[in-house]
Amino acid sequence: MNRFFPCSRLKPSLVFTLAALAGLTAPAQAASFTEALTGGTPALDVRVRYENVDQDNGLDDADALTLRARLGYTGGAYMNTSGFIEMEHTSALVEDYNSGPGGNGRTQFPVVADPEITELNQAFLSFTGLPGTLLKAGRQRIILDNARFVGNVGWRQNEQTYDAALLSNTSLPDTVLTYAYLTSSKTILGDDVDITSTHLINASYKGLGFGTLTAYGYLIEFDDAPATSQQTLGARFDGSTGLGDVKLLYTLELAQQSDYEDGNNGIDADYRHFVLGATFSGITATAGYELLGADDFSGFETPLATKHAFNGWADIFLNTPVDGLEDTYIGLGGMLAGIKLLAVYHDFQADKGNLDYGTELDLLAAKKLGKNYSAGLKYASYDADDFAVDTDKFWVWGEAKF
Repeated sequence: MNRFFPCSRLKPSLVFTLAALAGLTAPAQAASFTEALTGGTPALDVRVRYENVDQDNGLDDADALTLRARLGYTGGAYMNTSGFIEMEHTSALVEDYNSGPGGNGRTQFPVVADPEITELNQAFLSFTGLPGTLLKAGRQRIILDNARFVGNVGWRQNEQTYDAALLSNTSLPDTVLTYAYLTSSKTILGDDVDITSTHLINASYKGLGFGTLTAYGYLIEFDDAPATSQQTLGARFDGSTGLGDVKLLYTLELAQQSDYEDGNNGIDADYRHFVLGATFSGITATAGYELLGADDFSGFETPLATKHAFNGWADIFLNTPVDGLEDTYIGLGGMLAGIKLLAVYHDFQADKGNLDYGTELDLLAAKKLGKNYSAGLKYASYDADDFAVDTDKFWVWGEAKF
């Protein structure tokens, strides 16, 4: 997922969720629990990826060849209830890389955050017995809006999921109301992070015809690091409109972050994101500005986000610098012979002070190969000035989904 092209492939569990929310035909009800249990649908997702990391810091170049496999099963519906379970396994075929904290310990290499791991990725029950309402309980994937604040980090081989109870309602015209209560997150490194008493509130309205208006509040409590507990309140407008042969694209988003529960009272930072773009003859050009403001604690943070999709694919700014971050970027993308092409250039500055962090160029080429297969190439080059070090990353991958 990225800011320029939406994700076009949905997991079986998410397809079920969206179908229920949209008021589409509900799954046929099984005559018995046994029929529901045995009459479900299996799913298999296999991705092989090579990643190379070259950093100007004295470490050896990292080479990671990893294989990720997910095996899932969606049960049939019985008494308006169905279940989904999914296992996930990642193997390192070439392990010349540091898999991160608590990982393989190969610290002579840069980090590639794809540890070898086998885990229960998702296991939840869904209930659709109330009009216009979906209830989900258990370990699940949660992606809200563009995943800037709540996402699954789908780029990494081991995705992020949540132990949660989620309620979505579409009773009001053109409106989706979502509430989730989280108790823990399962991170990309396989860690369990206690986030008891975390509340996610999101309300979106599409009735304007030229965009979606969203208001949200994300109240996150970290049991093991209470000083980082935070609340983020914000609003987002995202849409497009036709102007002759040109389609205009626009995004406006504002948010404010402060302390929550036992959070440090120095948490007080602003978020702003502006995007303006146009599509003509299949070519999309965008220009954007994203601010993660500085405060007296650690800067504006998005701990549950799909961070890789923002502020450069080299992942230099997964944690906001203490002086904040201003990301001014331009992007150009389109399709050529069925291949999705995208180029993005970033200029990174500090929010507080006069630091010129650096610049980055990101390139992507990806193609779907029929219904079940896809492949891609991706490159990120960060040119450091006043922050971090020069970093080049290269990926090539293939994926099969059934």
